[in-house]
Parts: sequence; structure tokens; C-alpha cells
Amino acid sequence: MEIYCNVCYNKAFIFCGILCLHHFQFSPSLLFCIHSHKLCSSSCWIWYSRDQRLFKCLYAGVDTHGILLFRTLVGKIFGSIGSVGGGLALGKEGPLVHTGACIASLLGQGGSAEYHLSSRWVRIFESDRDRRDLVTCGCAAGVAAAFRAPVGGVLFALEEVTSWWRSHLMWRVFFTSAVVAVVVRSAMNWCNSGKCGHFGAGGFIIWDISGGQEDYSYQELFPMAIIGVIGGLLGALFNQLTLYITKWRRTYLHKKGKRVQIFEACLISLVTSTISFVLPLLRKCSPCPQLETNSGIECPHPPGTDGNFVNFYCSKDKEYNDLATIFFNTQDDAIRNLFSAKTFHEYSAQSLITFLVMFYSLAVVTFGTAVPAGQFVPGIMIGSTYGRLVGMFVVKYYKKLNIEEGTYALLGAASFLGGSMRMTVSLCVIMVEITNNLKLLPLIMLVLLVSKAVGDFFNEGLYEEQARLRGIPLLDSRPKQVMRNMNAKDACKNQKVVCLPRVSRVIDIVSVLRTNKHNGFPVVDRGQNGESLVIGLILRSHLLVLLQAKVDFQNSPFPCGPGVLNRHNFSDFVKPASSKGKSIDDIHLTEDELGLYLDLAPFLNPSPYIVPEDMSLAKVYNLFRQLGLRHIFVVPRPSRVVGLITRKDLLLEEDGNTAMAELQSTSVRGLLNGRLLGGNAHLERPLLDNLVIE
Repeated sequence: MEIYCNVCYNKAFIFCGILCLHHFQFSPSLLFCIHSHKLCSSSCWIWYSRDQRLFKCLYAGVDTHGILLFRTLVGKIFGSIGSVGGGLALGKEGPLVHTGACIASLLGQGGSAEYHLSSRWVRIFESDRDRRDLVTCGCAAGVAAAFRAPVGGVLFALEEVTSWWRSHLMWRVFFTSAVVAVVVRSAMNWCNSGKCGHFGAGGFIIWDISGGQEDYSYQELFPMAIIGVIGGLLGALFNQLTLYITKWRRTYLHKKGKRVQIFEACLISLVTSTISFVLPLLRKCSPCPQLETNSGIECPHPPGTDGNFVNFYCSKDKEYNDLATIFFNTQDDAIRNLFSAKTFHEYSAQSLITFLVMFYSLAVVTFGTAVPAGQFVPGIMIGSTYGRLVGMFVVKYYKKLNIEEGTYALLGAASFLGGSMRMTVSLCVIMVEITNNLKLLPLIMLVLLVSKAVGDFFNEGLYEEQARLRGIPLLDSRPKQVMRNMNAKDACKNQKVVCLPRVSRVIDIVSVLRTNKHNGFPVVDRGQNGESLVIGLILRSHLLVLLQAKVDFQNSPFPCGPGVLNRHNFSDFVKPASSKGKSIDDIHLTEDELGLYLDLAPFLNPSPYIVPEDMSLAKVYNLFRQLGLRHIFVVPRPSRVVGLITRKDLLLEEDGNTAMAELQSTSVRGLLNGRLLGGNAHLERPLLDNLVIE
């Protein structure tokens, strides 16, 4: 597939990343062109892969059709079971975040209409904002379930999912994460007998290292800062390598069809299995160390069981293979071994370096293949490996027994995640929750700040880089410097605005929808002086609903009467969150119907966001990102002041009855509408006003 920028006409090939071999499309109304540094209108269809980076776009106002479908949910569940259970260099937290979002979306719209599993009795939320909030709660639930970290899930939704935050959303996400914690705890209690496999084997705290290093000295701050620098360098390198491989896949490999993508996933799985089995055979077995009788650690453990010391084709009974201890355990058990305390000299430096190089390479190659994947757990394994290496050198140099190698492994895991994903607050809390060691909080904060600063010097975070590569219009936290010298008019001077008159012919509306992929159209009307006035914004999805219903068609080209408001329900215009919705190609009209007229006044948004043409483009950028906008009107500068609103004007005065509340200042909206629009009730209070404001 190809996409063209309407401002600079640069062409780019969009990477076709897949999830369970299902592809879907979306058409953003606005796209920030990285070549011309301008916001441009896009009429292109983009292929994309589903990941948690797309939820940031979804909540920021970008319409991403198809990422929350029921079949996506099913494929994500079974695909992640196979990929994680198969031992690939990927994690389960990404698919769990996506799974939680899919479940939340399906509950919000009452099920799946595609498979006839929907019910209006189950439908809870009707507005787009409430349903986006529900998807945000689902993302937080996925993180809370993946790491058994409810507070970390709340902060993850705050830091990584939403572009702006509301206190009303905070308690919803908090309540969702609390429910997840209770359910996970109940499930673990039910699985205590071992009937659930490895689930719950480590308790509610996945990697409990509370019995490790009790204190640290100021002399250790320097090697800990070195861990942060290493994490920033390796994290930035990981982002850059995955970016190059993604470009190569997009340019050469994925153009050959889905069979090649399936073959690629099978080949990587075969290579991963071969490396995991062959490399431990090349390592010599080591004698079991002298362990304390009350430590609860047994040496050796036979293959197929979890433990610190694994006997893998060792000639003697009291020997173990340190490299097999990492490869032949589940990811949770392998990380627990790397974090373990009082296990000095469990791993040799050669084994750790070998595992670091091979697993790092496998994680780079596996990222972006046709399997559901997350990068959180692989990042912990990579970071804990080089962190334990640094810990070995610190123990050898300082020669103090109170220094634990597992503590440095934990700091290494935090540093790599900070250097790759550039998460700070949520990652810090997640690491504390999953390790149950609050004493290491200052050290985790230190390595996170250092690794993020080093990584930001080279490139952006992992998800931001991939989103930009795939052409997803994900806006950065701050506008580019060049935008400060540009205004709103510069961003849209090459665009041809497509407007609709208030009373439009049906054939003209159909023609506009067929020739344009925009999701919103300005509606104009004649004022008292004969000049064209913009009276509102009509959405594409609302036009499709009106064309399909056909009950609002009229023979005369004059405004309709007041009875039109009773022909529709509020829920008829709610956009489906997990499907493509209606298409103009699915609507069939006769010749007589095409010649009729349609009054758009009752169905438009009479108060869209408007900016003057000389406003700084940087301010427009901040409006789009902070308010999650999809459209904004650019109007001429000459205007007349009709009032001034302050904070005090927004305070309500209640006279004992909440229904009888009025603003402190005199409203000018009714006066303005009456002067410019003739006091039409449809424009003053349209049917879909609450829906479009939400």
C-alpha cells in the first residue's frame, strides 16, 4: 500500500504488520507530514498492525477501525498463548493490554454486531468519549493482570495511553485495576493445588526480592549510574535496529503475501528453539555450590522443572548447567533466577554474555513478525542479564558480602525498559510492585532517569518510532520548533475545503462522500447580508446514517420543520468502536431519491473548535493533542467581540433545585444565533449536540 502527503506529495510505503493474519484499514482526517512539517488532509487508506501504541492514537482522536474486533480478541488470546508458550523472545503484556481493550470495547457497544452477538440491553455507553474511557480502563486492566500491579496499571494508562487526563477517568481506571487485583488473587487461591500449571506459582508478587540486599552505600551509585547509561545505549540501539528491520520487511518481505509472513514466523520459531537447545550443550557443567539448608534452594533440578540450578545433560548428579538454567525455564522463572539473592557465582560471565547477545538478537528479529508480541518481559530479561554482569564485577571489586547480584539485575531491567520504551513513573511503580522491595525505589528512579536521558539523545521511544514508520498520525508531546514560526493558515493553504450547504441535494452529498475520504465537512448557510456563514460541522458517519435511513429526504430545497427530531434516536448515530461502520458503497439509492433534498441543520455540531488564521501552528498542535481533536476550523481574523468569559462565569448558581441552575454571566449564544441564523431551533439545539460534544 502507498500513502501520499497532500502538502508535499511525498510517497511512503506503509509497513503491513499483522496480527493473526487479519488486516484492517482506517482513514485519518489529518496527518502530520514529517517531510514538510505540516498538518495535511489525507485521503489515503493505511494498513496497520495492532499494538498498544495504537490506543494512544485511538484516545487522541484518530479513528482506527478494526483494532478492537471480536475476531481480533480471539486471535490475540490464542496467538499469545502459542507465542509465549513456544518460548519466543517476546512477552505477554502487550497482548494482554490489547485483550483488555477489546473486551472493554465489546462491552461498551453491547457485543459484536458482525457475529450477531450484540444486545441493546448490554449496551452501556453511547458517547465516543465514554467508550474511549472504557477502552482506557481495559488497557489498565491488561497491565494490572499481566504484572499483578494494579497501581502500575493506572499509571500506565495515564502515561502511555491517554493524551490528556480527567479526574473522572481516574477513579474509573482505579476501580477497574482494583477489580482485576481481586479477581487475580481469587484465581490464584483457587489454583493453589497446582491444577493451573505455572499460573500463580510465584504468588501475587511475581518476583519477590524483599529478602535481598537491605541497604546500599554511596560508592555503589556510580556503577548503578553506569547501568543506566548501558540501558539507554542498548535501548536506543534496540529501537533503531527494530526500525531498520521493519523497513526491510515492509520493502522486500511483506509484499510477497501472507504465506511469506507465516513462513517467517515459523523460521524464527525454529531458530529460537535450535539456539535454546544447542547453546547449553556447548557449556560445561558446574559443581553445585554450598547452599544454606534453610535457603529453600535445591541443587540440581532436573530438566522440565523450575529452579535456580538445572541439570542439563550433566555427567554428575551434583552439577548444573548455568546457561540451561536461563533457557529451560519459563520467562517468569528465568527472571526470578536472575533476580535471586544469595546465589553468588550461580552464573558465569561467559554464559551471561552469550545469553545477552543471543536473546537480544532474537528479540530484535522477532519484533514485528506475524505473532502477538510484547516487549516488556524480553526487556526485563535483557536488562537483568547485563545488570547481573555489572553486579558480579561490583561484588568482585568491593568484596562486600552485603551486595547482591540480583539487586543489580533488577536495576538493569529497569534501565533497559527506560532506555527502550521511555516510560518513567508507571514503569517505576510496576517494578516496585512486582518485586515487593520499596527500599530500591530511589535506585530505580535513578537508573530510569539516566537511561531515558541517554536514550532520548539518540532517538524516540519504541512505540513512537514504530507509529511514525507506519504512518500513524501520533502527535508528540511537544510541537516541532519550526511550527513556532508558522501559523494555522500555512498548514491549510494548499487544501481544498469541501463544504456542504445547509439544505443539500442527496446526489451532491453522495458525490462528496465518494470523492473524498474526509470524516468531517463544514456546513454553510446564507446570512442576512447574502454572505456564506459557517453554521457547523457534519460528520461523515452521521451523513451515512441519514442516507441509509432515508426518512429525512424532502422534496423542497427549504429548511425542514421541527418534527424531524422525533424521527431518530440518539443511539442511531453512535459510531461503532470495533468495526468499520457504514460505507457509502453499502448504501443504494434510486434515481428519484438522489433528486431529493436533505436539511443538515438538526444533525450538525453548531460549535466546532475554531482558530484564527494567524494563530501559531504550535498552539494549534497543542489543541489537537490535548483535546484529542480530529478537525478544527481556520477562520479569517476580522471578528467582533460579543462577550468575554472568565472562570467565574463558568460557576453555577443553584437555587435549591439542581434543575434550576443558570450561569452567572448573561449567555450570548441565543442572541447570536437569533441574529445570524434567524433563531432556528435546529441550529440552537440540534439533535446530536451532546453526541458530538462528547
